[in-house]
Amino acid sequence: MAKTLSELRVLIDAVDQELLAALNRRASLANEVGEIKRAEGSAVFRPEREAQVIHGVQSANKGPIKDSSLALIWREIMSACRALEAPQRVAYLGPKGTYSEEAALRFFGSSIQHVPCANFDEVFHAASSGAAEFGVIPVENSTEGVVTRSLDLLLNSPLHIVGEISLLVRHHLLRTQASLENIEVVLAHPQALAQCQQWLSTHLPNAERRAVSSNAEGARLAAANPAWAAIASERAGAEFGLHTAAQAIQDEAFNRTRFVMVCLPAVMPAPEASGKDCTSLVVSVPNRPGAVHDMLVPLKEHGVSMTRFESRPARSGQWEYFFYIDLQGHPSEPNVAAALQDLRGICAFYKVLGTYPLAD
Repeated sequence: MAKTLSELRVLIDAVDQELLAALNRRASLANEVGEIKRAEGSAVFRPEREAQVIHGVQSANKGPIKDSSLALIWREIMSACRALEAPQRVAYLGPKGTYSEEAALRFFGSSIQHVPCANFDEVFHAASSGAAEFGVIPVENSTEGVVTRSLDLLLNSPLHIVGEISLLVRHHLLRTQASLENIEVVLAHPQALAQCQQWLSTHLPNAERRAVSSNAEGARLAAANPAWAAIASERAGAEFGLHTAAQAIQDEAFNRTRFVMVCLPAVMPAPEASGKDCTSLVVSVPNRPGAVHDMLVPLKEHGVSMTRFESRPARSGQWEYFFYIDLQGHPSEPNVAAALQDLRGICAFYKVLGTYPLAD
């Protein structure tokens, strides 16, 4: 016999009480873990451990909750438990409502202390100076390619990469009214303007395209002028009370941005192997014929896959380049360690930017 709505609600309330009791038991255990970590002087946040926990929960999942939903739920549970030990201060490109903030919340969970910054340089400075434990920066977009300023900052920074996350980016046109009429200026970060240029040329060919420090900053400015519109996220629209004049205006339907999490090694050492890892490095080789080929030989000989290869001018005036490389694997794996050792021996410059679990 089918249960009534009232009976189902009673059962749900009982399950909620069971969940609450279980969550508090988990939090108590997390507190005990925190005491041991403090005594050992070890890091509060271990991304490889949290990745293993989430994968374990997903492996045991029999539904009907989707694995992707479980990942979000468990990320928040672990974030709340971490906050009992020590809330993480996380720097990102602000103000509130940016995709960088969304990336921070998706990676660390919502139980963090927000440190919004005016630009990428300030994010690096905050994480380097101790104003924040972690920084969040975008490094590449599926439409526009690498974020060059982020790569340049990684080259000279003492920070290292400890995690990554990839966001499906949906750009919306936001303004004080839900209309495309009488828009004189469109404001956004240069990357967002580039990712929406075809749509803007078709629908707003006469509007000025004005670059600002972040999409959320554009939304803040658009909220004060009815003739201005911003390209930003739904979160930014809600933050500044804007209407959506047009949805999903990015030129590529599957527009994704990859963000990395950075910190000082003293805050958190390189994560241990999780089973699905990436090692990022930047190298340069002598300017001679065949040098780039020679640089790739150790990877082939030791069976290490390269998943990204980008070049940036070394600014030496000698047509020299730095090469940013992502490798599949962890330095604790013998073949990866051997490849890195051989590669280092032939490079004029060699720096490991970080080793971290791959994003799902």
